[in-house]
Amino acid sequence: MNLPELAVRRSVTVFMVVLGLVVLGCVSLSRLAIDLFPNLKLPVAAVMVEYPGAGPQEVEKAVTEPLEEILATVNNVDTIKSESRAGSSMIILWFAWGTDMDFATLQMREKIDMIKGMLPEDVKNPMVFKMDPAMMPVLQVGMSGGRDLAELTRLAEDVVKPRLERLPGAAWVIVTGGRAREVHVLVDPVKLDSFGLSLEQVAQALRAENVELSAGSLAEGKKEFVIRTTGEFRDLAQLAGVPLITPQGSVVYLKDVAEIAQGYTDAAQETYMNGRPSVGVHVLKQSGANTVQVAERVKRELEALKKELPGNVEVNTVFDQSRFIRDAIDSVVNNAMIGAVLAVLILFLFLRHVRTTLVIALSIPISIIATFILVYFAGLTLNMLSLGGLALGVGMVVDNSIVVLENIYRYRQEGYSLWEAATAGAQEVAMAITASTLTTVIVFLPVVFVQGLASQIFRDLSLTVAFSLLASLLVALTLVPVLAYRLLPAVPAAAQPRTWAGRASSAVGRWLEAVRDFYRVVLAWALEHRKAVVLGTLAVFLASLALVPVIGVEFLPKMDAGEISIKIEMPRGTALAETGRVAGRVEEICASLPEVRTTFVSVGSAEEMGGFGTAEADRARLRVQLAPRRERQRSTEDVVDEIRHRVAGIPGARIDVAAVDPKMAGMPTEAPIALTVRGEDLGVLKNAAELVAQEVRRVPGTRDVRTSLEEGKPEVEVRLDRDRAAAYGLGTAQVAQTLRTAVFGQVVTRYRSGGEELDLRVRLAPGARQRVQDLGDLRIASPAGIAVPLREIAELREVEGPSIITRENQTRVCYVTGDLKGRPLGDVMKDVQARLAALRLPPGYEIIYGGEHKEMKESFGSLTFALLLGVLLVYMVMASQFESLFHPFVIMFTMPLAFIGVVLGLVLTGKTFNIATFIGVIMLAGIVVNNAIVLVDYINTLRRRGMELREAILQAGPVRLRPVLMTALTTILGMVPLALGIGEGAEADAPLAVAVIGGLTVATFLTLVVVPVVYTLLEDLGGRLQGRFGSARQAAGLEEFPGGVER
Repeated sequence: MNLPELAVRRSVTVFMVVLGLVVLGCVSLSRLAIDLFPNLKLPVAAVMVEYPGAGPQEVEKAVTEPLEEILATVNNVDTIKSESRAGSSMIILWFAWGTDMDFATLQMREKIDMIKGMLPEDVKNPMVFKMDPAMMPVLQVGMSGGRDLAELTRLAEDVVKPRLERLPGAAWVIVTGGRAREVHVLVDPVKLDSFGLSLEQVAQALRAENVELSAGSLAEGKKEFVIRTTGEFRDLAQLAGVPLITPQGSVVYLKDVAEIAQGYTDAAQETYMNGRPSVGVHVLKQSGANTVQVAERVKRELEALKKELPGNVEVNTVFDQSRFIRDAIDSVVNNAMIGAVLAVLILFLFLRHVRTTLVIALSIPISIIATFILVYFAGLTLNMLSLGGLALGVGMVVDNSIVVLENIYRYRQEGYSLWEAATAGAQEVAMAITASTLTTVIVFLPVVFVQGLASQIFRDLSLTVAFSLLASLLVALTLVPVLAYRLLPAVPAAAQPRTWAGRASSAVGRWLEAVRDFYRVVLAWALEHRKAVVLGTLAVFLASLALVPVIGVEFLPKMDAGEISIKIEMPRGTALAETGRVAGRVEEICASLPEVRTTFVSVGSAEEMGGFGTAEADRARLRVQLAPRRERQRSTEDVVDEIRHRVAGIPGARIDVAAVDPKMAGMPTEAPIALTVRGEDLGVLKNAAELVAQEVRRVPGTRDVRTSLEEGKPEVEVRLDRDRAAAYGLGTAQVAQTLRTAVFGQVVTRYRSGGEELDLRVRLAPGARQRVQDLGDLRIASPAGIAVPLREIAELREVEGPSIITRENQTRVCYVTGDLKGRPLGDVMKDVQARLAALRLPPGYEIIYGGEHKEMKESFGSLTFALLLGVLLVYMVMASQFESLFHPFVIMFTMPLAFIGVVLGLVLTGKTFNIATFIGVIMLAGIVVNNAIVLVDYINTLRRRGMELREAILQAGPVRLRPVLMTALTTILGMVPLALGIGEGAEADAPLAVAVIGGLTVATFLTLVVVPVVYTLLEDLGGRLQGRFGSARQAAGLEEFPGGVER
């Protein structure tokens, strides 16, 4: 008993199984995490180390180099990149794809522990972590209002942050831009010197007085007392009365040498939302958590918090990743539904029967809902690519049902009973549709199993397409025979054109008859003029090759997410206030544009390697959120161009404006144009990199070209004269600590005020630390009680050193990066390479190409391998189906025909060739052979019945024209909404859909003519070979046609 017969016999069981699949599919759908893109498991880990007070060169020598050397011994390390800045080191390790990153990070920690004791004492504990694109904030809010920033900061840290971090799916919350209250003890150096006191003595006295210490317990009779010494400061007046003992033994009080007041921490960063000072709250989700659900929970909690916070505090959303995700996924779902409606409409026009159309149309929702079960157990998420795979498959899931139902109909027309038609008709084509499904599914196997970024990105799409097609195969062999048996009329009746739909359907029927007659004439002519057909096809193919250079090449299609990133760089050493003034002007320009909804400014914030932020007073970043795409006339790139034009006139600032591409968010990738110049001497390296940058700037289509070796930041270097210092009994550590206390301040203890704990900071009064000369006047207390001016034991000089030192694979490098303007990446890089080929660098210095161009080349290489392997697998499936080594070659002639359509589709629509397009080409390799399989299979069937070759082709072509056109049109029209690229994020799937539509359209029509011609040519070749080699024809499988089945 075969599967269709078993299904018809147990029709109630089939209905229950289908109902169970629908229920399980709906449950699986409700439990799937929703995200914009698949969870990428990048083989990247990072090490962050803080070394307070050290300059970039000191950080490089003392921290970065030792760590790089030991980390290079970790297994599977491919590339090590590092960035040494003032006070911090960042090291990023790229591993080979497929590396177990949990074990790799464990190895990294073990290696670092081996040399931790060799690092300077002030170096903080290195932090090791995996780079996860999901680390990006899913929601960012700004808190503003009538209260001061210190109060907003306290509310954000003590109220908002704990509440949000408790929410399911939230990983942690980061608060930025605020200022904390603290108590300042501002020492007057003149008064301090007059009493012979030092800063360290003031600090020690405050630490010693602000004490609360238990002394144990005392038993007296039946009572036990706890002994506690209480010396904590209760108010500022008590703090002012702290005694200080002079060298002469007299007592003075803190108020005699210092001013005591409540103040704020120094502003390292300032944040503004829509022009108002604010505190930023950034919510990061756990890896694998549902982004949309986490964002909704956070927004609900914020609404509840608004009622609890003081009335004048405003909490507004700056950035909500879930909004774009919802809009993008809704767009994909809508496109899929439109595609399904178009496919069903085509079915009705061809079949001209409501029940018949309904039988096939039911396979779409059932197959898709059943797919969610496999998606859930495969650990995938609902994202643009997985849903895009379903949208692409909408038109294809009906193909198997079309073939099955049409064969059932043919059996009915030949007089078989409903039972016989439903069982024998379905079983007859079971092997053929199984092979056709496998050819489509199997091309995705290499995409899933090859390694690299392209596989990571498109794995979800490949699996969902494969899952939906397998589900459709099951539906076609079980549910369709059952529904045909239960729903189709006992006697087939012709459609009556009583309604507009009936009249339209009849018109289509008449048109199809005319097309069939025309095709019969064309096919007969083609068989008579085989050489002309072959040469004409070859000429069209060569012409399409000539069009290839017209098509632009890029890594991934750009997406319009309605978000703009602006980076402001002031001259090194610019004060925070001046940077804020410039950032404010840029914000005003952005806010004046009608498309802008929200602006968020972070002054004093720069971006370092890996996307992490670092505090730098001469840097600022702006995040600009635009209205949704449907509510604005201009694209994000158009708005970027206007902002770039309007900020160009701001003097003294370098301002980079770029649209944010959500698919690259959180990924440690470089700019589209990224060149690495290697060499050891920083001076020579900087000059060489600038020469490279100048050449790149001359290439049309480049903009914002820059080098990573920035101008040095002005510093005051205090170089101690060790001999003179030793004469006073002073060492470097003591001098450095006193200098740090004087300028930056020293938190010596904590002060409780109204239930709030504040830092108590000792430092010089502002008037005593305004000039470099003031530092020279600073007096250092020697062990002998002598106050020594700093200038007597040290030289103070203004110097300029590198702000950042970048290294790659333990060698100093300088990165030359740039963005694109109006030209595809491939074209620009071709011109860049041509210009740099003539550039001569000093000996020992070289240029290495990286960035998106490198990722693109590597991805194209892995996808080329996947395509070749997919084609081989398709051949193996077809050879197994036909039990012939010959017929698969006939069918595979459809692949170059599809290439013609791909080229024409991309040229006509202006799309680029990128990895999405490449996936479409791979997909085509499995789709286009299906129509040829249908045609060749029926030719073989007729030949087994005794027909001559020419007669079999002339009969098989017109008979198979209808199913070929039906399956092709349902697939093509199902993808049309995706190809139009309408809606948020639709740019991601549009090139793929265009490639498939173009390739399938051209291949379908050429297949109907070219494949029969090639079939006859190879038959003639086989006949000649038989004459020469006797039994070679039979051995090659050219004599019998055991794999053919009648449809």
